[in-house]
Amino acid sequence: MSKNLPEIDPTTPSIARVYDAFLGGKDHYEVDRQVYQQILQIAPESARTGQEARYWLIRAVRFLAGGAGIDQFLDLGSGLPTAENTHQAVQRINPEAQVVYVDNDPMVAAHGRALLEENDRTRFVVGDLREPEEILQDPIVSRYLDWTRPMALIQCNTLHHVADQDDPAGVMAKYIDALPSGSYIAISHLFDPADGSSRAALAQEAQAKFMALMGTCVFRTREQVESFFKGTEIVEPGLVHPFEWWPDGPLTTARVDGDYLLITGVARKP
Repeated sequence: MSKNLPEIDPTTPSIARVYDAFLGGKDHYEVDRQVYQQILQIAPESARTGQEARYWLIRAVRFLAGGAGIDQFLDLGSGLPTAENTHQAVQRINPEAQVVYVDNDPMVAAHGRALLEENDRTRFVVGDLREPEEILQDPIVSRYLDWTRPMALIQCNTLHHVADQDDPAGVMAKYIDALPSGSYIAISHLFDPADGSSRAALAQEAQAKFMALMGTCVFRTREQVESFFKGTEIVEPGLVHPFEWWPDGPLTTARVDGDYLLITGVARKP
């Protein structure tokens, strides 16, 4: 552990715990469930959207550990281990793969400590993904990841919690600049089509509710999300909704507006 964190506060909603509620987990409090329920009132399908994001993450890291041959992963804003996590999906393909998680939530940190005891190829760093210089210089990150070889950097449902004034594109540029040639990045981000459609209206309504309840969450346009990939080449099928990114089988359920409020992509640094 590279830092000490404040105690867990059960009276204030936490991003990680609210996502845990969306994914059907058990590591959250009443204050987090209240946020979850209020978002469901606006977009009843948002729980499914959260699950789709996790399914996408699993497919993406399987691709990275398999076909792309990546054996080291830096997962930023990793969240709570509600469903299958990066290290589990990766190490099923390559048991020797190294995974370093980074998060600044104290409950996530507690789970991170437990991970260290059960998996010697997995590490946890207490840190803020908005501070790339600090993360990249962390002794665990520099010791357990080989910065002379390609790696994968994961930003799953994280960057929409980085406010515009914190310059998410600049933050990503610093990470990408530090990555060795042949590395990959994987990003999922809440999406505002900004086209006057019912989907755009839902995005704005959901953003307003998240901001009122938690003071964080920005639905961004395709162009804004594309800016986070600068300096890389997005692999097929491009920047798409999570259910469109190399699905495991045919789409079997009808899609509604909320399903389209997340976009995902994987890209390679030349």
